[in-house]
Amino acid sequence: MRKAKTAAGQLTDADLAALDAHWRAANYLAVGQIYLMANPLLLEPLAPEHIKPRLLGHWGTSPGLNLVHTHLNRVVRDRGIDALAVWGPGHGGPAVLANSWLEGSYSETYPDVSRDRAGMERLFKQFSFPGGVPSHVAPETPGSIHEGGELGYSLAHAYGAALDHPGLLVTCVVGDGEAETGPLATSWHANKFLDPVHDGAVLPVLHLNGYKIANPAVLARLPEEELDALLRGYGHEPIHVTGDEPMAVHRALAAAMDRALDTIGEIQRAAREGGETVRPRWPMIVLRTPKGWTGPAEVDGLPVADTWRAHQVPLSEVRTNPDHLRQLEGWLRSYRPEELFDATGAPRPEVLRFVPEGTRRLGATPYANGGLLLRELPLPPLTRHAVPVERPGTVMHEPTRVLGALLEDVMADTEGRRDFRVVGPDETASNRLEALYGATDKAWDALTRPTDEHLARGGRVMEVLSEHLCQGWLEGYLLTGRHGLFSCYEAFAHIVDSMVNQHIKWLRTSRRLAWRRPIASLNYLLTSHVWRQDHNGFSHQDPGFVDHVLNKSPEVVRVYLPPDTNTLLSVADHALRSRDYVNVIVAGKQPTFDWLTMDEAIAHCTRGAGVWEWAGTEDGTREPDIVLACAGDVPTQETLAAAGLLRHHLPELAVRVVNVVDMARLLPHEEHPHGMTESEYDALFTRDKPVIFAYHGYPWLIHRLTYRRLGHANLHVRGYKEEGTTTTPFDMVVRNDLDRYRLVMDVLDRVPGLGVRAVSVRQAMADVRTRHHAWIREHGTDLPEVADWTWQG
Repeated sequence: MRKAKTAAGQLTDADLAALDAHWRAANYLAVGQIYLMANPLLLEPLAPEHIKPRLLGHWGTSPGLNLVHTHLNRVVRDRGIDALAVWGPGHGGPAVLANSWLEGSYSETYPDVSRDRAGMERLFKQFSFPGGVPSHVAPETPGSIHEGGELGYSLAHAYGAALDHPGLLVTCVVGDGEAETGPLATSWHANKFLDPVHDGAVLPVLHLNGYKIANPAVLARLPEEELDALLRGYGHEPIHVTGDEPMAVHRALAAAMDRALDTIGEIQRAAREGGETVRPRWPMIVLRTPKGWTGPAEVDGLPVADTWRAHQVPLSEVRTNPDHLRQLEGWLRSYRPEELFDATGAPRPEVLRFVPEGTRRLGATPYANGGLLLRELPLPPLTRHAVPVERPGTVMHEPTRVLGALLEDVMADTEGRRDFRVVGPDETASNRLEALYGATDKAWDALTRPTDEHLARGGRVMEVLSEHLCQGWLEGYLLTGRHGLFSCYEAFAHIVDSMVNQHIKWLRTSRRLAWRRPIASLNYLLTSHVWRQDHNGFSHQDPGFVDHVLNKSPEVVRVYLPPDTNTLLSVADHALRSRDYVNVIVAGKQPTFDWLTMDEAIAHCTRGAGVWEWAGTEDGTREPDIVLACAGDVPTQETLAAAGLLRHHLPELAVRVVNVVDMARLLPHEEHPHGMTESEYDALFTRDKPVIFAYHGYPWLIHRLTYRRLGHANLHVRGYKEEGTTTTPFDMVVRNDLDRYRLVMDVLDRVPGLGVRAVSVRQAMADVRTRHHAWIREHGTDLPEVADWTWQG
């Protein structure tokens, strides 16, 4: 990173005046977006009809965001660097939109919002207006990868964006309200995972304007010495800029920016050219400026600027209160728009003096439109890792261990290009993915000891015991054009429920923007799942993440429950190749029976749901008497075991076995792209025959997905019903009535007339369940006929 052509201390008065002109122009445009829908250049006195009927937006943070954007422009232009900005106070949308319009990237993206008077009027009117654009920094905003409506994730996104982009500077503005959130507090530790050789740099700017929506901000009320000690304890080198006099702040912030970038350049040169291995103390800027700076000092006798009252709309009655209208006009004219925009409404050259050109503009950087940088992931042929299956249900493998070998190949094949990472909360080895360490280490730039294993600065497995930070890293990584996988214990994926909500919304909106290119999907591997957390107990038993995800936008979300190793390989291959999805894969890490060959697995996963003819007793001449359906590895095993019992005890019963891999297949075709048509669903499950469905998670999800189907009244679902403890694997399914013996009893209860004819079979099933309870309490293991069971069909 080059030093500035002109040191900040040598900036001329003309330089500072140009920076101030840009800042004033951005402030003017931000205020205009909140209030105006006509008369954008104030060529006539402001009147009520020029004002929007609903005033929405956030003014308080906008002057600070405009200030940072203005000064980033200078260092990017002067140093010729590639930069990306993450705006933590994303509700400061008017500021980011204003700067994008000033630099021209907005008009290039949206030609109808031209960089002239007509375009300015459209820019103003569309903001938070029906049919317009959101008030937050949304996917519609050029240069953005971070929505910011929900606070806490900006710094994690920034670090994710910097990973494996060695020439990139990512500046992240952290709001002082946002800094109170748990995810943001954890994100300060991300500097211990940043490699100065292979990664770019993150420059955090902690903006302390003093207030949240109605309360003071904690960090803003700390004495500077205490705050400085806190940030130094996190491993940063804080550079403090404080003030409320514009020209003094301009000079101080310019000096801070140059100092920070010079330090970053020295750190990177020392690591890349000098072989320095000591963890650096990365710089950051602490910027203290008033909330609502340059806005109304007082409204209706109450202080506004530098108080919480400046947070949103300082003057709320402009259309009906003449005093408010006069104050708004005075506020807008205080920026001297006639000096900033020419007669056509275009920004004057002085305003644009420090704006970079081309793709170095913050609104035009390809790093914020990651699909432009995305390359196909080199995936090995599945036959390389497929497990042989001579007969179904006789041999076991650990599915995720086999998947780990495939991921090792991907990691090795991307070593030169470094665009694939695996993240997880301290669980890579626990989840049987340790084969990855044959191709890479775990990223780590803190103290190491001789007993440590697989730690290295340049590692591409990311482990930290914060699901929030893992999620934020991966989102930032994907949004800037790379690929990845998030491996997590199933029960604790809920920690990022809200984060995945926001990412799904981002993807859904992005799909509707032709200029946003598709990015690699966000792939979850949920393992150590509910049915094999028998050793950790109730706290680790929760299969509800899939319910949460399937509530979201159908065109974005996909949920897969592969029943064995080869189906997991097929599903993972599909997910890693996909674009613009959130893929949730639930698969066990414990030994699981192999049911399908690789070819059969690919065909079955392509269908998403299908009949396993070899498992049932249909003869093809009539409809089955009963359908046994299953989704998930343990429910599949119990269903196959139940089918075997029925084959033995009731050979005349026509049993159909249906396995579901893709949960969205159960939805109507009109509601999800993967959904089955009515005829497809009826052909698979029948219209009027009983269906016993053994499901991995909460039973009501199956009912919700199928409630409109004609045969729904005949559907009986078994699944997890919040019965858990530390026990044996089979006792978990017994406690939740998902076991093979209960499934057989369900068949006897629901096939008309069968219960009377087969009362002895039902009694035998109940007796085994009774014997099971006594056995595990005496021996601590499962019944031999369960533990030693194999498929005999």
